[in-house]
Amino acid sequence: MPKIIGRSLEEHRREVRSRVFDVLRGQLYERGFDAITLAGVAAEAGLGRTAMYNHFPDKESLLVAFVEDEATRYVERLTAAVATADTPVAKLSTFVRLQLRVLAEYHLPPGTALASALAPAAYRRISAHADPITGQLREILAEGVPEEDPEVLIPMITAALGSRQVVDVPPERLDDAIEGAVRFVLRAVGMTETL
Repeated sequence: MPKIIGRSLEEHRREVRSRVFDVLRGQLYERGFDAITLAGVAAEAGLGRTAMYNHFPDKESLLVAFVEDEATRYVERLTAAVATADTPVAKLSTFVRLQLRVLAEYHLPPGTALASALAPAAYRRISAHADPITGQLREILAEGVPEEDPEVLIPMITAALGSRQVVDVPPERLDDAIEGAVRFVLRAVGMTETL
């Protein structure tokens, strides 16, 4: 009989997912999605292959569960950070900074590359997690530039913040690159109030 981690079955499930996601995060950084195997993740997480398959039947379901977990935690973090800002400029600046910090930290293939790695239904599940992020941006823009159509601005801002080239800089230049992007986005939407 497999060993239960924790005091309950629910705690066991959370602990297994946490271990697996920690390993997956590291492997995505080191190797990229295509080189990852369920057996390799299971071994590094200290799980048997059968136990791994009980939680994640295939690599795609593992990636979807991981992205859903990460996205949920990120939306909570983003919402809390934006809520502490008191002006539209500060809110948009916070939004841009956090988006770019997360882009710098994570190593999943962006948008279209991820779409080609997953089945359409799995990609739609992952994409749905962007809705609250887009909603947050829509609220900021409605407050900060009510005369502009957010449906025009959102895809432009999203495209600017989705480019890895902005954050693929030496670590000592990352802060400057992010602050440059903040200034760019603020100017692009016409928020000229000083920070």
